[in-house]
Amino acid sequence: MPSAEIITIGTELLLGETVDTNTRYIARALRDEGVDLYRTSTIGDNPERIAEIIREGLSRAEIIITTGGLGPTIDDPTREAVALALGVETEFRPDLWEQILERFKRYGRTPTENNKRQAFIPQGATPVENSVGTAPAFICERTKGVIISLPGVPREMEYLMEHKVLPYLRERYQLTGVIKARVLHTSGAGESQIDERIGDLEQLQNPTVGLAAHAGQVDVRITVKAETETEADALISKIEDQIRQRLRAWIYGADDDTLEGVALDTLTACGWTLTVVEANLGGRLIRQLAGTPGPFVGGEVLTSAPAPEELLSISQAACEAKSADVALAVVLIPGETQQTLHIALITPEEDRQVTRTYGGPPLMAPRWAVNLSLDLIRKL
Repeated sequence: MPSAEIITIGTELLLGETVDTNTRYIARALRDEGVDLYRTSTIGDNPERIAEIIREGLSRAEIIITTGGLGPTIDDPTREAVALALGVETEFRPDLWEQILERFKRYGRTPTENNKRQAFIPQGATPVENSVGTAPAFICERTKGVIISLPGVPREMEYLMEHKVLPYLRERYQLTGVIKARVLHTSGAGESQIDERIGDLEQLQNPTVGLAAHAGQVDVRITVKAETETEADALISKIEDQIRQRLRAWIYGADDDTLEGVALDTLTACGWTLTVVEANLGGRLIRQLAGTPGPFVGGEVLTSAPAPEELLSISQAACEAKSADVALAVVLIPGETQQTLHIALITPEEDRQVTRTYGGPPLMAPRWAVNLSLDLIRKL
């Protein structure tokens, strides 16, 4: 299988002014084609530094994909940077200029003189027509590798990846294998507890098993390389069965499943409706529940934190006010070294109170509190 690197270009990315979504899209597209992705990087609009990182990439990988820097302005340096990396000049391509003129005509606009910059590409490069934008892409082939430069606009990049780049890579590298991933979501256990149960599986080479810890939950990712999707599914299924046997109730779902969705499904199965009262969570719990289909009938954000001993009566009042079957009152109390979470839960079958402490980053405490609350519901 060939290996690849992704380079996203733009000072706005480095400064945090724009969120990079292109890397994630390209990475998943390459994964599905069986291409190994070993490195991604972001660099500002400096031709020399871009050229340097491209040369470094070519020394490690067969495929370099860049996004961004193909616009018409002076601070769009990718064309010049790729040429510099390859030791060639840029050249004006009349056919590209005609495509650009046609595109502007279709949009009812007139190009400015600086749009001609987009008709220059490195000598010897193969242009890739961009039928959904004005910035042409291009491919530079070398004996040991290829550089593919795509626009930074996500819609344009995604279109070109699907319709131009992936077909090109399949033909050039005779791609037949696949890389598939399956993510199991857990809640109610810490990363170290998960690791203790499945640490031996994390030593496997194919499939590989890895952990990703979040506030209040841990993801277990299974990744496999195989010749066919059927073979990949079989390999994943074998390891997934082992993980499920070891982690059992800690696993609440997989892939696109969400904790709030699973929690509400639990209530639906019981025929119960839910209301929530929260304090010091910034409305986070209510927003997550309100954005998920299910038996959530609304909630209230308190402007001040009540005493823990008041939570049961607050929950009862919330049940009556919303005509709900289940009420959850959640209060997060900040502290100097740790946060304290108080929860009261009323259901038709029981009343419960829970207190937990959190010693992680204070900004993550609300997310941790939300996940802990939702986990309590899904285990009813």
